[in-house]
Amino acid sequence: MKSFLMLAGSIVIISMMLVTGYLVLQGIKSREQTPPGLVNGELTPCGMKPNAVCSRQSTDQAHYIAPIRWQGESLTPVLKIIEHLGGRVVSQDADYIAAVFSSKLFGFVDDLELLHNQAEGVIQVRAAARVGYSDMGVNRQRVEALRQYLEQQE
Repeated sequence: MKSFLMLAGSIVIISMMLVTGYLVLQGIKSREQTPPGLVNGELTPCGMKPNAVCSRQSTDQAHYIAPIRWQGESLTPVLKIIEHLGGRVVSQDADYIAAVFSSKLFGFVDDLELLHNQAEGVIQVRAAARVGYSDMGVNRQRVEALRQYLEQQE
């Protein structure tokens, strides 16, 4: 019985080490990738995995999130909100912001992209995990938090 318990304990420890190693490698992989950026002036569509949301995919309810209403002339106020939410802006111009958010434990990177359409008074949004199958709803929550902060400023 004692040898069985030792064997079972060893299997559990080895399994935990393998899972932890896998997660560390995925974290490294996500940090090595770059944000998708605009394609023909538009946000990149989400893939098939449930780890992203985009306001340009209105026919795909699993990935769709409403654009953010924004009557401001520039995205400058958004920069401080991104920082407040734990992000870091990696690229910006007059109408576009790309930011990254990293998880604390394994350093998984999520991208947030914002494209301001001043004529329509909206910010189109794309938020996605770089690796993994599911983001557990984190990107949708992040966009909704951003929306809430911006609506308080209007």
